Amino acid sequence: MAAHSDYDEEEPAPAHAAAEDVLPRTQASIVPEDSISGRALLAVIAIMTFLAALTLGAVVLVRTAAGEWQSAVAREVTVQVRPSADRNLDADVQRAAALASGTAGVAGVRAYTKEESGRLLEPWLGSGLALDELPVPRMIVVRIAPGETADLDGLRTQLAAQIPGASLDDHRAFIDRMRAMARSAVAVGLAILALVLAATMLSVVFATRGAMSTNRQIIEVLHVVGARQSFIAGEFQRHFLLLGLKGGAIGGAAAMALFALAGLLSNWFKGTPG
Repeated sequence: MAAHSDYDEEEPAPAHAAAEDVLPRTQASIVPEDSISGRALLAVIAIMTFLAALTLGAVVLVRTAAGEWQSAVAREVTVQVRPSADRNLDADVQRAAALASGTAGVAGVRAYTKEESGRLLEPWLGSGLALDELPVPRMIVVRIAPGETADLDGLRTQLAAQIPGASLDDHRAFIDRMRAMARSAVAVGLAILALVLAATMLSVVFATRGAMSTNRQIIEVLHVVGARQSFIAGEFQRHFLLLGLKGGAIGGAAAMALFALAGLLSNWFKGTPG
């Protein structure tokens, strides 16, 4: 009986309990975390995110700049007084400036001198030319008060009736062309942004399908041991979601750094031709 009791006390532990003590407690991901294809996809997502951010920033910049340009151009109109053989050009310029100053909604008037009008032609004709023999018109810049609507039709009628050779240009055609160009640039930028996003999504889709095809045997083994399809799909979704977030963060950070550098450079060169 004593021998039987000793045998009972020294009975070995079950085999499955020993196996549980030997096996590691940590879980390994189905998809390798660090692989060549994973690093390549991370680089592709980072580059695509960087390009998408640049495209979006360019679209916003063009739209904002076009709005500012249109507002600045719309606040000014130009009166052009052409010289005539039987009239005093200086007197006509003063008369046109007086008519513009008396128009409702006008904040200020500046008449260019003969020398200033000649310098406006230097970008096309060059400097050092004698313009005395040429019929160079005199320019008058009329500034519209902010928030006011000037009576430009009335001013145009008065100029035509009282000063022959005077004309009013409200830059309407230039503003329309600028607006059309800005809309075209915004449309092209949005189209490029859509293509970049589509390329990014297709890259992730093809990478996911490639990873599932590469790990086909592992997936089959998981099915055999009873793993659910939702568990396997969740592993792949989690892997590529984290990969996309990492790539997006890298590309977005690079774009933000570039925008910050561009802002510093623009502030540095503010007020200069550059």
